[in-house]
Amino acid sequence: MSTKTTAAETKTVAEGETLLSVEGLGKHFPVTAGLLRRQVGAVKAVDGVSFSVRKGETLGLVGESGCGKTTTGRMIMRLLEPSFGKIVFEGHDITHMSQRQLRPLRRDLQMIFQDPYSSLNPRQTVGAIIGAAFRLQKIETEHGVKRAVQELLELVGLNPEHYNRYPHEFSGGQRQRIGIARTLALRPKLIVADEPVSALDVSVQAQVVNLLEDLQDELDLTYIVIAHDLSVVRHISDRVAVMYLGKIVELADRDDLYERPMHPYTNALLSAVPIPDPSKREGRERIRLTGDVPSPLDPPPACRFHTRCWKAQDICKQTEPPLVELSPGHLTACHFPENTTVSATDEVAKAAVGGSGAVTPVEGDPKLDADDD
Repeated sequence: MSTKTTAAETKTVAEGETLLSVEGLGKHFPVTAGLLRRQVGAVKAVDGVSFSVRKGETLGLVGESGCGKTTTGRMIMRLLEPSFGKIVFEGHDITHMSQRQLRPLRRDLQMIFQDPYSSLNPRQTVGAIIGAAFRLQKIETEHGVKRAVQELLELVGLNPEHYNRYPHEFSGGQRQRIGIARTLALRPKLIVADEPVSALDVSVQAQVVNLLEDLQDELDLTYIVIAHDLSVVRHISDRVAVMYLGKIVELADRDDLYERPMHPYTNALLSAVPIPDPSKREGRERIRLTGDVPSPLDPPPACRFHTRCWKAQDICKQTEPPLVELSPGHLTACHFPENTTVSATDEVAKAAVGGSGAVTPVEGDPKLDADDD
């Protein structure tokens, strides 16, 4: 795999205009019981996330299963109605737009789904699946829909002769390429890729990731890549947001986050990434978290990670740590961040208690020795 971006390219992306802005976005799914189906609780799948995506960049969204990554992506695409918060795309608030109002915006907002088979209609040919975008949006092409679809197939590395074939006649990697071609039909500005390679063989994953990068350079695309494979995210992303139990706990440039992670949860995730080189593997400390991920139906108070964190103190159970910028472009929500200075820890304490008081950082970083769950 090639390197994602050069230093000059990263600077250009960092200075680009904001394409998407998400502010305090949340989704609570009601839980009902009884004959009258009264609400007795709510699953807090996403509970107030904020970030922005600049034109031409790739934002990686990572975390454990059930942390709210896919729900966040579906809300941005307006496949799910947000419970609260705001979604602004190109300066327009699309949070509660009706489906009729959203219809013209569907050209600019597209999604790549995780399963390349279930996302394709098995009763339709490839030509009908990809060509549906032109028909639904009533777009006239210069040489007809069939020619446009065949050009898209070539663009994603497939044969134009595949136009009349059905999804079951293709491999997993080829089906994902068909899904990508369908996504590109209307030349979108923002693509949300939900685990685009997790269902594919390892040998095919690199091909699809490289294809996405080539398409981004060629068509000036902007990506939000949802994934749990930190190796894939490191390769394709410019910035990375780490989610835990419905909240963003760390957001930073790719290299800064992987080389100097500040949140204990991010450190635990990175310590689990396999290293092919045995010599480097032996010298790395493995952080093993105890306990299960708490239920989003009843998340822990204050810091949601304190039930599994080896640095947790009383303040972690009483006061929720705000997402604070501890270094340029590096935001962390932790009372006791790692790989930073005591002054940075004091900044978190002041932001958490309104400018008064300070938190004494813990000495050392004892890791837990319990087995993984």
